[in-house]
Amino acid sequence: MKGILAAGHTIATGDVGLRTAAKLRRHLLPMLFLLYVVAYLDRINIGFAALTMNAALSITSAQYGLLVGIFFWGYFIFEIPSNLLLHKIGARIWIARILITWGMVAMLGGAVHSVRQLYGVRFLLGVAEAGFFPGIVLYLTYWFRQREQAKAISLFTTAIPVASILGAPVSGFILDHAHGAAMSSWRWLLILEGLPAIVCGVLTYFLLPSRPAEATFLAPDEKRWIIAELTGEEQDKIGKHSISALRALAHPRVWHLACALFAFDIGLYAMSFYMPQAVKSLSSGYSNTAIGFLVMLPHLAGLVAMILVSRSSDRRLERRYHAAIPLIVAGMALILLGATSSPFLSIALWSFVAMGIYSFFGPFFSIPSRFLAGFSAASGIALINSVGNLGGFAGPSVIGAISSGTRGIYGGLALAGISLFVSATLVVLLPNAGTRRRDRPA
Repeated sequence: MKGILAAGHTIATGDVGLRTAAKLRRHLLPMLFLLYVVAYLDRINIGFAALTMNAALSITSAQYGLLVGIFFWGYFIFEIPSNLLLHKIGARIWIARILITWGMVAMLGGAVHSVRQLYGVRFLLGVAEAGFFPGIVLYLTYWFRQREQAKAISLFTTAIPVASILGAPVSGFILDHAHGAAMSSWRWLLILEGLPAIVCGVLTYFLLPSRPAEATFLAPDEKRWIIAELTGEEQDKIGKHSISALRALAHPRVWHLACALFAFDIGLYAMSFYMPQAVKSLSSGYSNTAIGFLVMLPHLAGLVAMILVSRSSDRRLERRYHAAIPLIVAGMALILLGATSSPFLSIALWSFVAMGIYSFFGPFFSIPSRFLAGFSAASGIALINSVGNLGGFAGPSVIGAISSGTRGIYGGLALAGISLFVSATLVVLLPNAGTRRRDRPA
């Protein structure tokens, strides 16, 4: 009799687990996905604006490298305080604040008249957006168990390739056709693509629950189940590690992950900020709209690879090699770009770059939550992301300086490829955390 009751309880628990996980994905991830599409588009549209803006403001290659990189200093300085405030105040209010603030600042970019003014706007954009990505990664740990986090993070970060897939042709079209009110098209690009952040900020305030207890879309038994599961995981981590928010900032593994992300971000933003210019250099006959459609193709390939790799990572509960191997592929492709002038081969190589880089996100950002919880997760994830994002400053700055040499932009891209090899090596050298029983499916 006891065996029959136990079996019935297992079936019920499994049923409520599957039902709850499906509801969480269905109700949370589309909204978070939309927010990150808007965020990433505002961060990287400077790469398309540069196709006409650089000549209009007499911006040199070195100045452009500093221009795209200075964003990350603002991000770096305010990242940790922002994440701690999110954990304390609540995700709904704080994420809404981030969105509205950065939308307003992004639109200011269309009003500048010198490169110095643009430096200031880009720095303020980093300040305004600080904490958004690590805040969402932290937010996902409030809702998804460890074994489901790579897929959840990957589905959220599919917004990065989708932002480029949608943003590239739209940005190219705006550059070719928006000339109203006696303003240059690059100004319209920055203004029009800043507006959605403000709208999404308002929607976030009214629609996004902060914790499972606030979720009106969950039934009472579903709330009890997910809260119990997540509480159990958190107690496991606290019992084994007991890391405070302050100690997390000095934890060796946190800094190890931060260094790996720093090297990775050099490659990520080399792709994001320089692919349009690299594609344009293949032929003087390409219109901005045509460049937008060509740039879209590698991001489509990256989107598919990203989903497949994250699913494999969750299924096998393996993170290190699922993150490292794609980076090796991407690094090789970046180095080989300088060896061909064929548009077909170049787009194929850019596709391998995108597939490798995008596949990294889900497995990598599932690693911190294996040993961090609560305020330690808030501070640790923020530190990893803020230090890592300095690669977004260092990479474009160095690539911009190298681009004025004999090899042009491809010398800088080769350096970014080597940086991805370094990141892959650091990830492989991480301690191999064993799979806990609680990580198994319900």
